[in-house]
Amino acid sequence: MKKNILVILILLFTISNVSSQNANNTNTDKTKLFENKPALQNIFNRIAIKSYGVVNYYNFEWQTDSSKRDAVDLERLNLYLKFKISEKIEVKSEMEFEHGGTGTTMEFDRFEEFGEFETEIEAGGEVLLEQLYIQFAIKPWLKIRAGKMEMDFGNTSKFHVPTEYFTGYRSSMEVALFPDGWSEIGIQVLGNFGKNKNWAYRAYFVNSLASSGFSSANWIARGYQRRFEMANAESFAGLLRLDYKFKNKGWLGFSTYVGETNRNRPKPDMKGIDGYVFMGDLHTSINIKKFLRIRAMFFYGHLQNSHLISRANRNLSNRLNVKRTPVGSDALGYYGEIGVDVLSFTKLNKMNLWIFGRYDFYDSMYKTHEDIFKFPRAKRSQITFGLNYLPHPSIIIKAHYAHRTIGFTSGNIEQTYLLGIGYIFKTKNYYQ
Repeated sequence: MKKNILVILILLFTISNVSSQNANNTNTDKTKLFENKPALQNIFNRIAIKSYGVVNYYNFEWQTDSSKRDAVDLERLNLYLKFKISEKIEVKSEMEFEHGGTGTTMEFDRFEEFGEFETEIEAGGEVLLEQLYIQFAIKPWLKIRAGKMEMDFGNTSKFHVPTEYFTGYRSSMEVALFPDGWSEIGIQVLGNFGKNKNWAYRAYFVNSLASSGFSSANWIARGYQRRFEMANAESFAGLLRLDYKFKNKGWLGFSTYVGETNRNRPKPDMKGIDGYVFMGDLHTSINIKKFLRIRAMFFYGHLQNSHLISRANRNLSNRLNVKRTPVGSDALGYYGEIGVDVLSFTKLNKMNLWIFGRYDFYDSMYKTHEDIFKFPRAKRSQITFGLNYLPHPSIIIKAHYAHRTIGFTSGNIEQTYLLGIGYIFKTKNYYQ
């Protein structure tokens, strides 16, 4: 723990040192970092807003669950707010409302006999503070963020607005293997470099996942610590992403993540046993003019001491509300998709009608320790095709059909028909 505190202090010292160097390079009493331009004097010029939402209808024909009923879902409503403090400092926040369900929080009371998990029902609606950070723009190639930030791993972190992805819901492969809407608390360094600023990097030092939430079907995806009022920070993680950006707004790149997960468990029940997660991906998005999009991603991950984590998870309290199923040592996934805007060839090219097809494959138990039984149902493949109609750049209507195969047993087909609508709104001064 002392080493972690030392690293944080060094990073904070670096930020303050960069700020002091800016102060020495100016001829005025105010540093450029805190200088307010006339345009910023108006409070409305300092505020930028963005919002998006998704509502879906599902029709299920699942052999795996013949009693599964049709459903409607207010999937999410996200609100972003940016406030520009100065030319080089801004604050960003993101609130997410999911599914219109009931929100709960959980904490571990170690003073109860044997230690107990306590669950509290919050006021109606699940409301999440997904992001809250301060950004210091030092140079085009050096920005520093501190707070709670989105983890830029894979493609979903880039394509999370409904007008940016084809299917009615986010990437099946990514959501199944690592956290959806993943954000953590820590420090991020990012920027663009190269002759035309076409290289982009992001580096994170944040709190790590907790292995108590790992499972057979979802590997590490449920190790995200947002179920508790406060996240344990006994161990930290690092993430690095590097992308080469094309002129047509596409990119090609990779992400890597390393973090120890046993020391952040709700109970200190795995002392002296490491549970490092190692993950990597290759991802690309290619846009050919305005009528063709091609996207693909490959993912591989490894979990250290998966058999010991599985054994410890079997003894977790029922009140923790985790799966308690064995977890694989390695996970594998990939997908590819292509979409064509058929209206771009007609006089109706001010609107968009995308026809798309997509293939996903993912196996959350691609490899297992010799002590762990490999569940066939952990291997899944899915074919999805459908339409995206945009009568306006801010409104999208979606329809898709998904055919998923679970393992190799009989009665393993899941067919889903989806109809959905979404929107995106942002003020003119909003930028990423």
